[in-house]
Amino acid sequence: MKPELCTQCQKAPELCICSDITPKDSKLHVLILQHPQEPDHEIGSARLTHLALPNSTLKIGLSWRNLAAVLGRKEADPTRWAVLYLGSGVKGEDIEKIPLQFVSKKGTPIDEPDNLEGIIILDGTWSQAKALWWRNAWLLKSRRIILTPQQKSLYKELRKEPRRECLSTIESVAEVLELLGEKPEVSQHLRELFGKLLDKRRELLKQAKTQHVAKTI
Repeated sequence: MKPELCTQCQKAPELCICSDITPKDSKLHVLILQHPQEPDHEIGSARLTHLALPNSTLKIGLSWRNLAAVLGRKEADPTRWAVLYLGSGVKGEDIEKIPLQFVSKKGTPIDEPDNLEGIIILDGTWSQAKALWWRNAWLLKSRRIILTPQQKSLYKELRKEPRRECLSTIESVAEVLELLGEKPEVSQHLRELFGKLLDKRRELLKQAKTQHVAKTI
């Protein structure tokens, strides 16, 4: 019989770090759209991000008719929101030197808007994130941002990402918020929480390996 999951973070008790969460306020609203078949529940970070950020929304599904429907509001202007874009990157030289770049629909650099209300993150595998992108046409009305990570993912050996810019959801949110001017302590707390989750996962794997070796002796 499987142990009951934490009612808050929905992880097994040995992976729960809810007691370490100190909610941090952010000016920008963070909207996380999670694919319903996102496979990695053990070290997935979408719900952890949501719990740590009061000014956030986590929605699980495939499609919504518009941004207002996702947020549960009467009205919402997608042009005042930025979505972490899944395109091939900005066209131009020295792009890797630019951590965060707003781009046009053609992939060319544009200036950062001054009326940004929130950011949108697509959570799932690479193919699932692309499915979310194409099934929600209203995302095309949002500003597009491309993140060039300045730090390697904390996943390390626990998960191999298909592309260099594929950070975990919580790491992506941390970098984007910091680059958009949020207080550094917000991003720092997000990274610390993720690090603690991964440490717990590594410890479980270590224990399982030790037990396996003991049984073979």
